[in-house]
Amino acid sequence: MDARRLDRELIDYLFVLHDHVHGELKSMLRELELTDAQAGALWRLTGEPPMTARRLAEVLNCDASTATSMIDRLERQGLVSREPHPTDRRAKIVRLTLEGCTLRDRVIRHAVERSPFARLDEESRRRLHALLRQASTHDQEAS
Repeated sequence: MDARRLDRELIDYLFVLHDHVHGELKSMLRELELTDAQAGALWRLTGEPPMTARRLAEVLNCDASTATSMIDRLERQGLVSREPHPTDRRAKIVRLTLEGCTLRDRVIRHAVERSPFARLDEESRRRLHALLRQASTHDQEAS
């Protein structure tokens, strides 16, 4: 297989995996009254390092106003709270509440249990993890 075809097929596989994971989560998110973006925010708000709204916007690849609106809604739902930033009085840290942590863990558990990676043995998952980490780290360093 030539390099061009290989690259295309790798991207095709990424789309297939994305569609699979997204499809598995879609009905659960609808039941929880969460958007994809809100679920992504819950997934990424792990606590370390603390995340500001601006950093969350960067991670979710959206603008700050979109992230702020999403955080407002999550806050109204009792899933996140805003706390003063320890060194920047203009910024706020966004943290999951206990209810937010519970919901995030439920979403993660649902995704992991239905993951296409579950079909792989542990060694294969570890190799894939290393490769995906290498690819995604390179992507972050390039930007």
